[in-house]
Amino acid sequence: MSDLITLAHGAGGEAMQRLLAQEIAVLYDGEPQWEDAAILPADGRIAVTTDSFVVKPLVFPGGDIGKLAATGTINDLAMRGAVPLYMTVALILEEGLPVATLRQALRSLREVCEQEGVRIVAGDTKVVEKGSGDGLFINTTGVGLVHEPHPPGCKSVKPTDRVLVSGPLGDHGIALLVAREELPLRTPITSDCAPLNGLVQAMLQAAPGAVHALRDLTRGGLAAALNEIALASEVQIGIEDRLIPVRPEVKGACELLGFDPLHLANEGRLVAFVAEDHVETVLQAAQRHPLGRESVVIGEVRPGARPRVTVLTELGTSRVLSMPAGELLPRIC
Repeated sequence: MSDLITLAHGAGGEAMQRLLAQEIAVLYDGEPQWEDAAILPADGRIAVTTDSFVVKPLVFPGGDIGKLAATGTINDLAMRGAVPLYMTVALILEEGLPVATLRQALRSLREVCEQEGVRIVAGDTKVVEKGSGDGLFINTTGVGLVHEPHPPGCKSVKPTDRVLVSGPLGDHGIALLVAREELPLRTPITSDCAPLNGLVQAMLQAAPGAVHALRDLTRGGLAAALNEIALASEVQIGIEDRLIPVRPEVKGACELLGFDPLHLANEGRLVAFVAEDHVETVLQAAQRHPLGRESVVIGEVRPGARPRVTVLTELGTSRVLSMPAGELLPRIC
């Protein structure tokens, strides 16, 4: 690994995985699980997650850093099947931040929490010198309860499982880029930022025990999530290009700017690994939920000696979908 930290170390791809394995893992007793949230062994029903949010710009089409912080924390709990209940919020404010911007962020954060039944129970505020904090950073901790006897986990995926995504990919990443660079796109693109716990509960309740793993598609996008799960469960995952939902305006922006939508961050999309026998039931439950109307099955899990992810192209050829190697868009979540 490099002797210096680079932006790529925070991108959710190969560099970040090396940083976690070589440096961050020393914090843990035993092998880290690298899940979105931890289920505490002392109880088995309490899930805990923590996250930091450093988005730029602080306000973007479809949301702001406050909405993003609440949504991201709730979604990490939801990916373990937990019902979110409590949140702590710590703020790092940069000297010169407009108070109106802070008020908007906190209002958005509170509105999401109230909507989802989450209580803010503690917090902290620090102020740093101008030029040291990029306006506003938010750190959160979320606590929830797990009611599932077998919570979804990245090591629970099995061959023949089907791969389901909850909607079009890349909206958040392109919306942030357009807002940051003030690009003159003809069709407005809005972030998909939204709390997914209601969608997750609908899927879990439709077929108890059938949803083996869940991952929200943030840094590194679908490519990072699939590769992480393939490695954790030691399986091969095959998806099809023609089945992957991407909005035409996002696809066009990606082609123009040289991005792969499978690598772009999302803040209101998930991937689910569902038992083959129950995939139609779970898919229909997802499609009945407002945030899952565009859910589709895009592939399946296969046994294999070497974990990997492949994409069947529209030309009938197969390509390997690798973990993102660098930093596409810094400060995006």
